[in-house]
Amino acid sequence: MAPGKCARHPVDYPCTCAMGHLYRFIEPVLLLMIRERGQAYGYDLSGELGDYAFTDADIERAALYRTLNILEKNGYVKSHWDTKGSGPARKVYSLTKDGEHHLQQWSEVLHNVSKSMSRFVRKVESLNGTQRPIRAKRASAVS
Repeated sequence: MAPGKCARHPVDYPCTCAMGHLYRFIEPVLLLMIRERGQAYGYDLSGELGDYAFTDADIERAALYRTLNILEKNGYVKSHWDTKGSGPARKVYSLTKDGEHHLQQWSEVLHNVSKSMSRFVRKVESLNGTQRPIRAKRASAVS
C-alpha cells in the first residue's frame, strides 16, 4: 500500500491513521478534548489546545480547523451549527463511534511512540554517560 494510504480511507484522500497526520499531534489531542467534553466549539478548543499539546510551539488556529475538517471528512467527528443565543452561529463538534475507535488507535500508537522515544533517550544518555535511573512503574490502585 502506498505511504499515507490505507484501506479505511478513500483512495483520493490522505490517510490519518497510524501517525499519517502528525502536524504537532493536533489530531489525537482534539479527539481527546472533544471526548472529554462530549461536544465543543472550535473556538473553545483553540483556547485550551496549549494545555493538551505535545509541543511548546504555538498551534495556529488554521491548523486546528483544518484538522477538525479532516476529522469530520473521515467520519471521526460530526458537527452542527448552534444558532441559540446572541452573536453569530457557532459550529459544535462531537465524536462519532468511529472517532472513539480512532482515539483508541491513537492511544496505542502514542504508547508505542512513547516507548520508542524513551528507548532512544536512554541510548543517547548511555553514550554520553548521563543515563538517568529508570523509575519503577507505579502500581495502579485497585478499589
